[in-house]
Amino acid sequence: MEKNYAAMTEQELRTEIATLREKARKAEQLGIMNEFAVYDRKAIMAASYLVDLDKIVLGEMYRIDGAPGEFFKVDRLKGRFAWGHRLGSERYEEAIPVAMLLPMKVGK
Repeated sequence: MEKNYAAMTEQELRTEIATLREKARKAEQLGIMNEFAVYDRKAIMAASYLVDLDKIVLGEMYRIDGAPGEFFKVDRLKGRFAWGHRLGSERYEEAIPVAMLLPMKVGK
């Protein structure tokens, strides 16, 4: 039986992330983009369980990993998702995995 991410230790999560990234890389090399997207998203979700939620500040703006030039304002957290708005699209609330949030200041 597979363990869910919340029940995994940090080492188990890191191993799972590495495995998923390798599967994603192989799928991308074979041109199977839908499979690549699934493994990539699973790796992001697993990585979200390594994020310290106390370090995410509500009301703060973050860069979005994998989306250069896009910014996300966190309104609330629910589980391992940050809910809020991308800069420039305040009408549409969306949720992104917390592992995709990067601090505004590089090196912080």
